[in-house]
Amino acid sequence: MSKLEQIKAPIAGEMESFEEKFRLSMKSNVALLDKITHYIVKRKGKQIRPLFVFLSAQAMGGINESTHRGASLIELLHTATLVHDDVVDDAFERRGFFSINALWKNKIAVLVGDYLLSRGLLLAIKNKEFRHLEIVSTAVEQMSEGELLQIQESRGVNLKEDVYFEIIRQKTATLIASCCACGAASAGADDEMIERMRQIGEHIGISFQIKDDLFDYGLGGKIGKPTGNDIKEKKSTLPLIYALNNADAATRKKMLRIVKRNSKNKKDVDEVINFVLNSGGIEYADQRMREIADGAIVELQTLPESDARDSLLELVRYTINREK
Repeated sequence: MSKLEQIKAPIAGEMESFEEKFRLSMKSNVALLDKITHYIVKRKGKQIRPLFVFLSAQAMGGINESTHRGASLIELLHTATLVHDDVVDDAFERRGFFSINALWKNKIAVLVGDYLLSRGLLLAIKNKEFRHLEIVSTAVEQMSEGELLQIQESRGVNLKEDVYFEIIRQKTATLIASCCACGAASAGADDEMIERMRQIGEHIGISFQIKDDLFDYGLGGKIGKPTGNDIKEKKSTLPLIYALNNADAATRKKMLRIVKRNSKNKKDVDEVINFVLNSGGIEYADQRMREIADGAIVELQTLPESDARDSLLELVRYTINREK
């Protein structure tokens, strides 16, 4: 049994029935749409986000139909944003599969994203899940702002840690935060506990993104090779920000010049990677990631003891120790 399967154990049956409910939530009478949504379901990843919803609900008192609707709403809106992101980024691949726009072109991809978004909104409204809708709509708003803030900052090279943390809080952490909040809300938690769970999820999400940023430097355990994708795309991540802020003026100027010219040249990219690796940037980012994750762990340990709480704790540890 894999580590993730062990973590899922307390809610394995619920996750299985969720798969079917999520598939049905995308059903359409239009054959083309059905074909595309079937493709989306087939290429779903580890289902980390629904896992956070179900474990949070179970830790707060129990899973019910509202929990399933919260998880479906998050997955529908999240999938819609991914489909749209691939169009915006002109990306033809996601998780080793062709993107929707690669197979069916941009126009269809945008319409599919719109359809998924509307299905999520209707699911919430028809079932009067207004708290779920408020939580998830706020998350989508912040994700959009985070993307635009990153685009704005990538015109130069951001050297401010606080701006980096704000981007990843909005872009990534806010969605995991909404998973924990929706799970708690579905189990009948009060406003104070919902907000506590949201903040725990935000800390987990920030740690998750720092880990992803570290993979760009080849820190994927047995499989890790530096990709330099973030450098090629002029994304300022924590290891690079630390390295630049602690370099001498001449080195900083040289590295900034390479990054700013959006270089795809392997030699240039390798030079920046080696600069970061030798600067202590990796160790610094790893330390910050673990400090933030530890904050979530300390908060989770104040919840009543249960298998679900223990799985949430393990899920946080999995997030920062995963190899891909």
